[in-house]
Amino acid sequence: MSLNLQKDFPILKRRVHGKKLVYLDNAATSQKPKVVMDILQKFYTTMNANIHRGVHTLSEESTAAYEAVREKTAKFIGAKSAGEIVFTKNATESINCVAVSWAKKNIKKGDEIIVSALEHHANLVPWQEFCRETGAALKIIPLTADFLLDLEGFEKLLNLNTKLVCVTGMSNVTGSIVPLKQITEMSRAVGAKVLIDAAQSIVHMATNVSDIGCDFLVFSSHKMLGPMGVGVLYIKESLIGQMSPYMYGGDMIETVEQYSSKYKMDYAKFEAGTQNVADVIAFGAALDYLKKVGMNAIEKHDRELFAYAKEKFGKFKTVKIFSPNNIKNCGPVLSFVVDGVHPHDIASIFDSEGVAIRAGFHCAEPLVRRLGVSSTARMSFYLYNTKADVDTAVKALQKVLKIFKVKN
Repeated sequence: MSLNLQKDFPILKRRVHGKKLVYLDNAATSQKPKVVMDILQKFYTTMNANIHRGVHTLSEESTAAYEAVREKTAKFIGAKSAGEIVFTKNATESINCVAVSWAKKNIKKGDEIIVSALEHHANLVPWQEFCRETGAALKIIPLTADFLLDLEGFEKLLNLNTKLVCVTGMSNVTGSIVPLKQITEMSRAVGAKVLIDAAQSIVHMATNVSDIGCDFLVFSSHKMLGPMGVGVLYIKESLIGQMSPYMYGGDMIETVEQYSSKYKMDYAKFEAGTQNVADVIAFGAALDYLKKVGMNAIEKHDRELFAYAKEKFGKFKTVKIFSPNNIKNCGPVLSFVVDGVHPHDIASIFDSEGVAIRAGFHCAEPLVRRLGVSSTARMSFYLYNTKADVDTAVKALQKVLKIFKVKN
Protein backbone atom coordinates (compact mmCIF):
# COMPACT_ATOMS: atom_id res chain seq x y z
CA MET A 1 0.00 0.00 0.00
CA SER A 2 1.30 3.47 -0.86
CA LEU A 3 -0.25 6.77 0.11
CA ASN A 4 1.76 8.55 -2.61
CA LEU A 5 2.25 11.74 -0.61
CA GLN A 6 5.87 12.64 -1.40
CA LYS A 7 4.79 15.47 -3.71
CA ASP A 8 3.39 17.31 -0.68
CA PHE A 9 6.81 17.46 1.03
CA PRO A 10 9.21 19.86 -0.74
CA ILE A 11 12.33 18.66 1.10
CA LEU A 12 11.96 15.18 -0.40
CA LYS A 13 12.98 16.65 -3.76
CA ARG A 14 16.42 17.37 -2.34
CA ARG A 15 19.49 15.43 -3.36
CA VAL A 16 22.15 14.40 -0.82
CA HIS A 17 25.62 13.49 -2.10
CA GLY A 18 24.10 13.48 -5.57
CA LYS A 19 21.43 10.94 -4.58
CA LYS A 20 17.70 11.42 -4.09
CA LEU A 21 17.00 11.98 -0.39
CA VAL A 22 15.46 9.02 1.39
CA TYR A 23 14.42 10.24 4.82
CA LEU A 24 14.17 7.43 7.38
CA ASP A 25 14.76 9.33 10.62
CA ASN A 26 11.12 10.05 11.36
CA ALA A 27 11.26 8.93 14.98
CA ALA A 28 13.56 11.91 15.60
CA THR A 29 11.50 14.42 13.62
CA SER A 30 9.17 14.31 10.65
CA GLN A 31 9.32 16.37 7.49
CA LYS A 32 6.68 19.05 6.89
CA PRO A 33 4.11 19.30 4.09
CA LYS A 34 3.90 22.51 2.11
CA VAL A 35 0.56 23.40 3.68
CA VAL A 36 2.24 23.72 7.07
CA MET A 37 4.93 26.04 5.73
CA ASP A 38 2.28 28.06 3.87
CA ILE A 39 0.46 28.73 7.14
CA LEU A 40 3.67 29.98 8.74
CA GLN A 41 4.21 32.41 5.90
CA LYS A 42 0.56 33.50 6.01
CA PHE A 43 0.77 34.21 9.72
CA TYR A 44 3.86 36.39 9.48
CA THR A 45 2.69 38.24 6.39
CA THR A 46 -0.95 38.84 7.31
CA MET A 47 -1.71 38.58 11.04
CA ASN A 48 1.48 38.64 13.13
CA ALA A 49 0.53 39.95 16.58
CA ASN A 50 0.59 38.83 20.19
CA ILE A 51 -2.43 36.94 21.46
CA HIS A 52 -4.93 37.44 24.28
CA ARG A 53 -3.79 41.01 24.96
CA GLY A 54 -4.94 43.21 22.12
CA VAL A 55 -8.27 44.48 20.85
CA HIS A 56 -6.92 45.41 17.43
CA THR A 57 -7.71 43.27 14.39
CA LEU A 58 -4.36 41.46 14.08
CA SER A 59 -4.33 40.44 17.72
CA GLU A 60 -7.91 39.21 17.59
CA GLU A 61 -7.21 37.21 14.43
CA SER A 62 -4.06 35.66 15.93
CA THR A 63 -5.89 34.81 19.14
CA ALA A 64 -8.76 33.18 17.27
CA ALA A 65 -6.39 31.12 15.11
CA TYR A 66 -4.31 30.03 18.12
CA GLU A 67 -7.32 28.98 20.20
CA ALA A 68 -8.83 27.17 17.22
CA VAL A 69 -5.83 24.85 17.28
CA ARG A 70 -6.51 24.09 20.94
CA GLU A 71 -9.97 22.94 19.87
CA LYS A 72 -8.54 20.86 16.99
CA THR A 73 -6.02 19.25 19.30
CA ALA A 74 -8.69 18.31 21.83
CA LYS A 75 -10.78 16.66 19.12
CA PHE A 76 -7.75 14.91 17.62
CA ILE A 77 -7.02 13.08 20.90
CA GLY A 78 -10.60 12.66 22.09
CA ALA A 79 -10.35 15.07 25.04
CA LYS A 80 -13.60 16.23 26.60
CA SER A 81 -12.83 19.90 26.02
CA ALA A 82 -10.20 22.33 24.77
CA GLY A 83 -9.70 23.31 28.41
CA GLU A 84 -7.74 20.08 28.91
CA ILE A 85 -5.07 21.12 26.39
CA VAL A 86 -1.91 23.05 27.32
CA PHE A 87 0.65 24.17 24.76
CA THR A 88 4.32 23.79 25.73
CA LYS A 89 7.50 23.76 23.65
CA ASN A 90 7.81 19.95 23.45
CA ALA A 91 6.83 16.66 25.10
CA THR A 92 9.81 16.93 27.44
CA GLU A 93 8.59 20.23 28.87
CA SER A 94 5.11 18.74 29.21
CA ILE A 95 6.45 15.89 31.35
CA ASN A 96 8.49 18.29 33.47
CA CYS A 97 5.36 20.39 33.98
CA VAL A 98 3.60 17.38 35.48
CA ALA A 99 6.60 16.69 37.73
CA VAL A 100 6.68 20.25 39.05
CA SER A 101 2.99 21.17 39.02
CA TRP A 102 1.33 17.93 40.10
CA ALA A 103 3.84 15.42 41.45
CA LYS A 104 5.51 17.77 43.94
CA LYS A 105 2.14 18.39 45.58
CA ASN A 106 0.97 14.78 45.56
CA ILE A 107 3.98 12.47 45.89
CA LYS A 108 6.21 12.28 48.95
CA LYS A 109 8.89 10.19 50.59
CA GLY A 110 7.82 6.55 50.75
CA ASP A 111 5.56 6.84 47.70
CA GLU A 112 6.44 5.11 44.45
CA ILE A 113 6.61 6.07 40.77
CA ILE A 114 6.68 3.37 38.10
CA VAL A 115 8.19 3.85 34.63
CA SER A 116 8.90 1.24 31.98
CA ALA A 117 12.20 -0.08 30.65
CA LEU A 118 11.20 1.28 27.22
CA GLU A 119 11.30 4.95 28.16
CA HIS A 120 12.97 7.81 26.34
CA HIS A 121 15.17 9.87 28.65
CA ALA A 122 12.44 12.53 28.71
CA ASN A 123 10.15 10.16 30.63
CA LEU A 124 12.88 8.75 32.85
CA VAL A 125 15.34 11.47 33.89
CA PRO A 126 12.70 13.85 35.34
CA TRP A 127 11.43 11.03 37.56
CA GLN A 128 14.94 10.02 38.60
CA GLU A 129 15.56 13.59 39.71
CA PHE A 130 12.15 13.88 41.36
CA CYS A 131 12.74 10.73 43.40
CA ARG A 132 16.23 11.91 44.36
CA GLU A 133 14.81 15.17 45.66
CA THR A 134 11.76 13.80 47.46
CA GLY A 135 12.78 10.34 48.65
CA ALA A 136 10.08 8.66 46.58
CA ALA A 137 11.04 5.30 45.04
CA LEU A 138 11.42 4.69 41.30
CA LYS A 139 10.38 1.26 40.00
CA ILE A 140 10.96 -0.10 36.48
CA ILE A 141 8.57 -2.34 34.51
CA PRO A 142 10.70 -5.15 33.03
CA LEU A 143 10.61 -6.41 29.45
CA THR A 144 9.85 -9.82 28.00
CA ALA A 145 12.32 -11.58 25.74
CA ASP A 146 10.27 -10.21 22.83
CA PHE A 147 10.88 -6.55 23.81
CA LEU A 148 7.34 -6.08 25.17
CA LEU A 149 6.34 -4.82 28.61
CA ASP A 150 6.13 -7.65 31.13
CA LEU A 151 2.58 -7.09 32.42
CA GLU A 152 2.94 -9.76 35.10
CA GLY A 153 6.05 -7.98 36.31
CA PHE A 154 4.14 -4.70 36.25
CA GLU A 155 1.34 -6.15 38.34
CA LYS A 156 3.87 -7.25 40.97
CA LEU A 157 5.22 -3.69 41.20
CA LEU A 158 1.81 -2.12 41.77
CA ASN A 159 0.72 -1.45 45.34
CA LEU A 160 -1.05 1.21 47.39
CA ASN A 161 2.17 3.24 47.53
CA THR A 162 2.15 3.60 43.74
CA LYS A 163 1.11 7.18 43.00
CA LEU A 164 2.12 7.61 39.36
CA VAL A 165 2.74 5.30 36.40
CA CYS A 166 4.60 6.78 33.41
CA VAL A 167 4.80 4.82 30.15
CA THR A 168 5.51 5.44 26.51
CA GLY A 169 2.90 4.59 23.91
CA MET A 170 5.56 3.17 21.60
CA SER A 171 9.30 2.66 21.97
CA ASN A 172 11.50 4.82 19.78
CA VAL A 173 14.11 2.03 19.75
CA THR A 174 12.28 -1.30 19.41
CA GLY A 175 8.94 0.04 18.17
CA SER A 176 7.22 -1.96 20.93
CA ILE A 177 3.59 -0.87 21.34
CA VAL A 178 2.32 -0.56 24.90
CA PRO A 179 -1.26 -1.60 25.81
CA LEU A 180 -2.15 1.79 27.24
CA LYS A 181 -5.73 1.10 28.24
CA GLN A 182 -4.73 -2.06 30.08
CA ILE A 183 -1.86 -0.27 31.84
CA THR A 184 -4.25 2.48 32.89
CA GLU A 185 -6.86 0.07 34.21
CA MET A 186 -4.25 -1.84 36.22
CA SER A 187 -2.90 1.43 37.65
CA ARG A 188 -6.39 2.64 38.55
CA ALA A 189 -6.90 -0.49 40.67
CA VAL A 190 -4.37 0.85 43.21
CA GLY A 191 -5.38 4.49 42.85
CA ALA A 192 -2.37 5.56 40.78
CA LYS A 193 -2.41 8.33 38.20
CA VAL A 194 -1.14 7.60 34.67
CA LEU A 195 1.06 9.70 32.39
CA ILE A 196 1.55 8.62 28.78
CA ASP A 197 4.40 9.78 26.57
CA ALA A 198 2.65 9.55 23.20
CA ALA A 199 5.37 11.33 21.22
CA GLN A 200 5.94 8.20 19.08
CA SER A 201 2.59 6.43 19.15
CA ILE A 202 0.26 9.33 18.32
CA VAL A 203 2.18 9.81 15.07
CA HIS A 204 1.14 6.43 13.66
CA MET A 205 -2.21 5.50 15.20
CA ALA A 206 -5.44 7.01 16.45
CA THR A 207 -5.25 8.05 20.10
CA ASN A 208 -8.26 8.70 22.34
CA VAL A 209 -7.54 9.84 25.89
CA SER A 210 -11.16 9.39 26.96
CA ASP A 211 -11.05 5.74 25.92
CA ILE A 212 -7.61 5.13 27.43
CA GLY A 213 -8.59 6.84 30.69
CA CYS A 214 -5.16 8.37 31.38
CA ASP A 215 -4.64 11.47 33.51
CA PHE A 216 -1.85 13.06 31.49
CA LEU A 217 -0.71 12.61 27.90
CA VAL A 218 2.13 14.41 26.13
CA PHE A 219 3.40 14.69 22.57
CA SER A 220 5.31 16.97 20.20
CA SER A 221 4.21 18.73 17.03
CA HIS A 222 7.48 18.19 15.17
CA LYS A 223 7.14 14.40 15.07
CA MET A 224 3.71 14.62 13.41
CA LEU A 225 4.34 16.96 10.45
CA GLY A 226 4.18 20.18 12.50
CA PRO A 227 6.90 22.70 13.40
CA MET A 228 9.51 22.27 16.10
CA GLY A 229 8.94 24.19 19.32
CA VAL A 230 5.36 23.09 20.02
CA GLY A 231 4.40 20.47 22.57
CA VAL A 232 1.05 19.38 23.94
CA LEU A 233 0.12 18.45 27.49
CA TYR A 234 -3.28 16.89 28.04
CA ILE A 235 -4.44 17.16 31.64
CA LYS A 236 -7.67 15.53 32.80
CA GLU A 237 -9.95 18.41 33.71
CA SER A 238 -10.47 17.25 37.30
CA LEU A 239 -6.73 17.55 37.98
CA ILE A 240 -6.07 21.04 36.65
CA GLY A 241 -7.35 22.71 39.82
CA GLN A 242 -4.93 20.62 41.91
CA MET A 243 -1.90 21.84 39.98
CA SER A 244 0.26 24.92 40.48
CA PRO A 245 1.88 26.99 37.72
CA TYR A 246 5.42 25.94 36.85
CA MET A 247 6.38 29.28 35.25
CA TYR A 248 5.31 32.76 36.24
CA GLY A 249 4.84 35.97 34.30
CA GLY A 250 2.38 37.56 31.95
CA ASP A 251 -0.87 36.07 30.66
CA MET A 252 -1.15 33.38 33.34
CA ILE A 253 -2.29 35.85 35.96
CA GLU A 254 -5.74 37.02 36.99
CA THR A 255 -4.61 40.11 38.88
CA VAL A 256 -1.26 41.47 40.07
CA GLU A 257 -0.60 43.73 43.04
CA GLN A 258 2.77 45.04 44.16
CA TYR A 259 3.52 42.20 46.56
CA SER A 260 1.16 39.41 45.51
CA SER A 261 -0.59 37.94 42.50
CA LYS A 262 -3.64 35.81 41.77
CA TYR A 263 -3.26 33.20 39.04
CA LYS A 264 -5.74 31.91 36.51
CA MET A 265 -7.32 28.62 37.53
CA ASP A 266 -7.66 26.92 34.14
CA TYR A 267 -5.15 25.70 31.54
CA ALA A 268 -3.99 29.29 30.99
CA LYS A 269 -1.98 29.21 34.22
CA PHE A 270 0.51 26.93 32.43
CA GLU A 271 1.08 29.22 29.44
CA ALA A 272 3.12 32.08 30.87
CA GLY A 273 4.58 34.69 28.55
CA THR A 274 4.40 34.98 24.80
CA GLN A 275 3.67 31.60 23.26
CA ASN A 276 5.02 30.12 20.04
CA VAL A 277 1.94 31.44 18.27
CA ALA A 278 2.93 31.00 14.62
CA ASP A 279 4.10 27.41 15.10
CA VAL A 280 1.01 26.45 17.11
CA ILE A 281 -1.16 27.75 14.27
CA ALA A 282 0.96 25.83 11.75
CA PHE A 283 0.55 22.73 13.93
CA GLY A 284 -3.15 23.11 13.30
CA ALA A 285 -2.46 22.71 9.57
CA ALA A 286 -0.51 19.53 10.34
CA LEU A 287 -3.49 18.15 12.26
CA ASP A 288 -5.76 19.00 9.33
CA TYR A 289 -3.40 17.14 6.99
CA LEU A 290 -3.30 14.05 9.21
CA LYS A 291 -7.09 14.09 9.53
CA LYS A 292 -7.49 14.36 5.76
CA VAL A 293 -5.21 11.38 5.12
CA GLY A 294 -6.79 9.48 8.02
CA MET A 295 -5.01 7.92 10.98
CA ASN A 296 -6.30 4.44 10.12
CA ALA A 297 -4.86 4.76 6.62
CA ILE A 298 -1.57 6.02 8.05
CA GLU A 299 -1.35 3.13 10.51
CA LYS A 300 -2.03 0.59 7.75
CA HIS A 301 0.53 2.17 5.42
CA ASP A 302 3.23 2.42 8.10
CA ARG A 303 2.66 -1.12 9.33
CA GLU A 304 2.86 -2.61 5.82
CA LEU A 305 5.98 -0.62 5.00
CA PHE A 306 7.63 -1.69 8.23
CA ALA A 307 6.79 -5.33 7.54
CA TYR A 308 8.38 -5.00 4.10
CA ALA A 309 11.53 -3.45 5.56
CA LYS A 310 11.81 -6.04 8.31
CA GLU A 311 11.47 -8.85 5.79
CA LYS A 312 14.14 -7.35 3.51
CA PHE A 313 16.64 -6.65 6.30
CA GLY A 314 15.85 -9.96 7.99
CA LYS A 315 17.30 -11.84 5.01
CA PHE A 316 20.81 -10.71 5.96
CA LYS A 317 22.26 -13.19 8.47
CA THR A 318 24.80 -10.67 9.77
CA VAL A 319 22.07 -8.16 10.61
CA LYS A 320 20.45 -8.39 14.05
CA ILE A 321 17.06 -6.68 14.41
CA PHE A 322 15.59 -5.56 17.71
CA SER A 323 11.79 -5.60 17.47
CA PRO A 324 8.84 -7.74 18.60
CA ASN A 325 8.19 -10.83 16.47
CA ASN A 326 4.52 -10.02 15.92
CA ILE A 327 4.04 -7.02 13.62
CA LYS A 328 0.84 -6.15 15.50
CA ASN A 329 2.93 -5.38 18.58
CA CYS A 330 5.32 -3.08 16.76
CA GLY A 331 5.32 0.40 15.27
CA PRO A 332 7.41 1.41 12.22
CA VAL A 333 10.81 1.61 13.91
CA LEU A 334 13.56 -0.79 12.88
CA SER A 335 16.69 -0.81 15.05
CA PHE A 336 19.51 -3.09 13.97
CA VAL A 337 23.22 -3.83 14.18
CA VAL A 338 25.62 -5.43 11.70
CA ASP A 339 28.29 -7.85 12.92
CA GLY A 340 31.64 -6.08 13.14
CA VAL A 341 30.40 -2.64 12.03
CA HIS A 342 29.78 0.33 14.35
CA PRO A 343 26.28 1.83 13.92
CA HIS A 344 27.81 5.28 13.29
CA ASP A 345 29.70 3.83 10.32
CA ILE A 346 26.47 2.28 9.08
CA ALA A 347 24.69 5.64 9.28
CA SER A 348 27.56 7.41 7.50
CA ILE A 349 27.54 4.95 4.62
CA PHE A 350 23.75 5.15 4.37
CA ASP A 351 24.10 8.94 4.20
CA SER A 352 26.55 8.60 1.30
CA GLU A 353 23.69 6.90 -0.55
CA GLY A 354 21.26 9.69 0.36
CA VAL A 355 19.55 7.65 3.10
CA ALA A 356 19.06 9.47 6.40
CA ILE A 357 18.94 7.14 9.42
CA ARG A 358 19.91 7.49 13.08
CA ALA A 359 22.67 5.82 15.07
CA GLY A 360 23.36 5.86 18.82
CA PHE A 361 21.34 5.48 22.01
CA HIS A 362 18.29 7.32 20.60
CA CYS A 363 17.89 9.09 23.95
CA ALA A 364 17.13 5.71 25.52
CA GLU A 365 20.51 4.59 26.83
CA PRO A 366 19.26 2.17 29.53
CA LEU A 367 17.07 0.40 26.97
CA VAL A 368 19.82 0.09 24.37
CA ARG A 369 22.17 -1.32 27.01
CA ARG A 370 19.48 -3.86 27.94
CA LEU A 371 19.64 -5.04 24.34
CA GLY A 372 23.28 -5.98 24.95
CA VAL A 373 24.80 -3.53 22.45
CA SER A 374 26.60 -0.20 22.73
CA SER A 375 24.30 1.48 20.18
CA THR A 376 22.09 0.67 17.21
CA ALA A 377 21.35 1.97 13.74
CA ARG A 378 17.70 2.91 13.36
CA MET A 379 15.35 3.37 10.45
CA SER A 380 11.92 4.84 11.15
CA PHE A 381 9.13 5.24 8.64
CA TYR A 382 6.22 7.58 8.08
CA LEU A 383 3.33 8.26 5.73
CA TYR A 384 5.45 9.70 2.90
CA ASN A 385 7.90 6.79 2.76
CA THR A 386 7.62 4.10 0.08
CA LYS A 387 8.84 0.59 -0.69
CA ALA A 388 11.30 2.23 -3.08
CA ASP A 389 12.81 4.00 -0.06
CA VAL A 390 13.26 0.64 1.64
CA ASP A 391 14.86 -0.80 -1.49
CA THR A 392 17.34 2.08 -1.51
CA ALA A 393 18.12 1.37 2.15
CA VAL A 394 18.78 -2.27 1.27
CA LYS A 395 21.31 -1.16 -1.36
CA ALA A 396 22.95 1.06 1.27
CA LEU A 397 23.16 -1.94 3.60
CA GLN A 398 24.78 -3.99 0.85
CA LYS A 399 27.37 -1.23 0.46
CA VAL A 400 28.08 -1.44 4.21
CA LEU A 401 28.66 -5.19 3.94
CA LYS A 402 30.91 -4.72 0.93
CA ILE A 403 33.05 -1.97 2.44
CA PHE A 404 33.57 -3.86 5.72
CA LYS A 405 33.87 -7.22 3.92
CA VAL A 406 31.12 -8.76 5.99
CA LYS A 407 30.10 -12.14 4.67
CA ASN A 408 26.37 -12.71 4.75
